[in-house]
Parts: sequence; structure tokens; C-alpha cells
Amino acid sequence: MLRRLALATCVLLAACGARPNMTKGPDLEVILNDIAAAELSDYGLFADLAAAKPAPGVVPYDLINPLFSDHALKTRYVFVPEGKQARYSQTDALDFPVGTVLVKTFSFAPDMRTPDTGRYKVETRLLIHKEDGWAAFPYVWNEAGTDAVYAPAGKMTDISVTDPAGEPLTIRYAVPNKNQCKTCHQSGDAVLPIGPKARNLNHDGPSGLNQLTDWQTRGILDGVPARPPAVPDVWDVSLPIEGRARAYLDINCAHCHKADGSASNSGLFLDWNEQTPVTYGVGKHPTAAGRGSGGRRIVIDPGHPETSILSFRMASDEAGIAMPELGRSVVDERGLAIVNEWIASLEPAQ
Repeated sequence: MLRRLALATCVLLAACGARPNMTKGPDLEVILNDIAAAELSDYGLFADLAAAKPAPGVVPYDLINPLFSDHALKTRYVFVPEGKQARYSQTDALDFPVGTVLVKTFSFAPDMRTPDTGRYKVETRLLIHKEDGWAAFPYVWNEAGTDAVYAPAGKMTDISVTDPAGEPLTIRYAVPNKNQCKTCHQSGDAVLPIGPKARNLNHDGPSGLNQLTDWQTRGILDGVPARPPAVPDVWDVSLPIEGRARAYLDINCAHCHKADGSASNSGLFLDWNEQTPVTYGVGKHPTAAGRGSGGRRIVIDPGHPETSILSFRMASDEAGIAMPELGRSVVDERGLAIVNEWIASLEPAQ
């Protein structure tokens, strides 16, 4: 009787075009295929995609400081193929093996002050380490929130929310196309991850455990030293303002503003490990003037955010002036306030 009932259920599901969730884990053949899967569900990364329940071997993680993306809420997951390990790096993103998938889903809520009420998914970006290097794949979610479709051309959509400050806000939200993904993830001729650096993973993650320790225990990371670096939490007001501001610039700007990044010709390098003040903008004159400078002459004018090019560009939402150029359409007022407070604290030049 039970067998006949199960068979009838399978027949009914097939007739209705549905299929039971038979996910056993990520499908490495699909992951490494040269052609992107049509739907996010095809990768087998989630046991329950609609509920964001990861499949076995897919590990949730987060960052000490996430990049600002128009107030989007983000959830992150990493999959490292069984039997393989990422290698620790002191300064760069971890060196993940071929077959690794980094998953990042962007969501919003009607009122961003209560982010878990009415939350809905907009896009998921996959960064996959293929045989010939990293490749980025954007997926746009359907209205039901049950699956996401591959969108290599990206998508523009208007999103209306109440922002974290309680103000009504309409966002012209952009799902990036594949070329835009490459711009931000450029490292010389290669495409590399941005967020999963040891210094931005070194804290207690979704599991409640230190992520670097947890990943090493799981066997997906090797070579973690006794005292790995950690950046300060940008929003922890008990910490010195300089470290918080530098950490903000590190995650939001340094992926382009580095020696092998897409903004290398600016000579402005904002990486956390940069030690020379003029190189990270203090007292630095821009390599080129123009409307992007707003008539200002110094990138970071010590003691004077109001005359600093960095502050001017962060405070703009106008194309050709706004920085970062990609990934946001509205101003990150909180981040701008952190950077301005730091600049104001710097000793003015004599």
C-alpha cells in the first residue's frame, strides 16, 4: 500500500512538472561545466533553495565588514570540494582550490530596520573556481523566491524600502553583468575573490565559532597561523577611528584601488596593509583633475573632509563622480561619516 502511494506521488509530481528535492550535495560536474547552469538550483548547492538551507558541504560564513551595496542584506556560503583545501594567505584572499564556489545572495526587506520581516531575495552571485580560473555568474530570483535564473546581461530594478534611518528610499538597484563582475574582481589579468581574506573572516561566524578555526577543523582550510590578522569592526565605536575608516576603505574600495586593480592608474591604493600615508591618499594630489575632483586638489586633506576629494566622491550619487563607481546607486551615509570623522581627526598640514 505504501509503495503504491509513493509511486502515485511520483507520477503526480511528474505530471504537474514538479520534482521532489533529491539534492544530495553540490554537483561538481555542473559546477565545472564551461556553460553556466540555467537555474541556481541546478548546482545542488542548497538542500532547500527557497529556505536557503545549504546542502551538505556548503558552509555559511560572513565578513567582519561587508561591502556596502545599496543597503542590501547579504548571506554567504562557501563550498570546497571534498578532499580539497584552501590555503591560508596573510594578505590576499584565501587560495581556494578548483571547484570552489562562493555564494552571495542579496536581499531586501520593506523596512530595513526590521530586516527579517518580509525579507525577499533579489539576486545571487556565484564565483566559481573553474579549471582555467575564477568566473562570475549572476542569478536573478523569481517573484516566488523559489529559484533564480542566470542573467549574464544583468538587470536594473527599482526597489522601495524604508532605509535603516527610517526614511523612505527608492533604489535603482543593478544586478551586474559579467563584465562588471570582472571589473571589481580584477587582479592583473585574473579574476579573484574580494571578501574572504583572513583579516575579514577572523571572527565568530554564523556557527558561533571562529571561522578560520572552524574551516581548518572542517578540513577545508590549511595553514592558519596561531595569530592571524583581523580588521576592526567599522561600527564598533569603542575602537580607534583611523582603524575603522581604513577597514571601511579596505573592503569597499581596495579591490579596485590597488597596484593590479582596475583603478591602478590613480596611484591611490587603499588596501589595509598599505603603510605609506600619501599612497592611501593623505596629502596626495590626484593623477588627473576634472569634474571627479569637485574642484578639490587633495585626495585626503588632513583635518578637512570638506576639501577632500575622497569625501566629495563618496558623498555623490552622480555617474562619473560617485565612488565606488559600481555596486551602489545611493550614498552610504554611515560609511561617509566614518571616513569624514577620520579625516577631520588627522593633523592638518603646516
